[in-house]
Amino acid sequence: MKESLLDILCCPLDKHDLDLEDAEYEGDEIISGTLVCTECGERYPIEDGIPNLLPPDMREQAPA
Repeated sequence: MKESLLDILCCPLDKHDLDLEDAEYEGDEIISGTLVCTECGERYPIEDGIPNLLPPDMREQAPA
């Protein structure tokens, strides 16, 4: 994912901003890391360049 997406992504639970932590880059693309809500602290993983913004209770149920 491009770092510029952070300007438009928000927490699906409370609509607050997300901070990027532990980012790994490949060129100018973020390939892994964690998005953390600035308000509620919920964490959303980035895997293979794709942010998983499903609410926590739905992440385990979603097919890979």
